[in-house]
Amino acid sequence: MDLQNVKAIAFDADDTLWVNEPLFRQAEERFCELMEPFADKEDCNRELFGYEMQNLPLYGYGIKPFVLSLIEAAMRISDDKVPLKVIDQLIAMGKEMLEAPVEVLDGIEDTLEGLVGKYRLVVATKGDLLDQQRKLIKSGLEPFFHHIEIVSDKTQKEYNKLVRHLDVRNKEFLMVGNSVKSDILPVLEIGAYAIHIPFHTTWEHEVVREPVVHPNFKELYQATELLELL
Repeated sequence: MDLQNVKAIAFDADDTLWVNEPLFRQAEERFCELMEPFADKEDCNRELFGYEMQNLPLYGYGIKPFVLSLIEAAMRISDDKVPLKVIDQLIAMGKEMLEAPVEVLDGIEDTLEGLVGKYRLVVATKGDLLDQQRKLIKSGLEPFFHHIEIVSDKTQKEYNKLVRHLDVRNKEFLMVGNSVKSDILPVLEIGAYAIHIPFHTTWEHEVVREPVVHPNFKELYQATELLELL
C-alpha cells in the first residue's frame, strides 16, 4: 500500500474518533426491558431493527431518527397499548444520548497531532448535522481539521464530491474509518485509499462479512499505527 502521494486524510467520526455505538446498544437493552410485557428480547430487537431499516430512507442516520423508530416500534409491538409514560421514557433516553459526554478513542489525539500540518485533515461523517457538530466541539478535536463534511449517507457520489471540494485527485485521498460498508468499500470504488480500524461494536446494518482484498486497502489495530504507515 503506497501512500506517498496522499495529500488529504478523512476520518469517520462515530467509533473512529469517539465512542458512539455502545450508546445505541444500551438504549436497545433498555427499550427491550420496557417492552417485556409485550415481546421477548429476540422479537423486540428484530422488530426494532426492522423499523430502523424501514425508516432509514426517510429519517436518515442519528439519535433523533433512532428515537422515532423506538417510539414507532413500541406502538406496533404493543398493538398501541404501550403506556404514555413509556413513550416519555423513550424520549428521555434520546435526550440522554444527545447529552452524553464524548469519549475520544485511545490514540486519536496523538495521531492527529502527528498528522496535522503534513496532510489536509477532514472529518467525513454521516448523520444529524447538529448532533455531529456538537460532538466534534465537545471532543476538543475540531482544531485539527481543515474541513468538516456531514452527509446523509456515504456513497461513491458523496466521496467524489468531497475529493473535488478538497481539490485533490482520488489517488491522493485516504479515508480512515470503522465501517467497511460506509468508510471502505465506496472509497475503494472511486480509486482512493481506505484504512479500516475496527471498533468492538458494530451496528448490524454496517456489517460486511466478506473480507476486503484490494491493493488500496489496509486494516490497522489502532489509529496510532497510521503514523508509522505514513
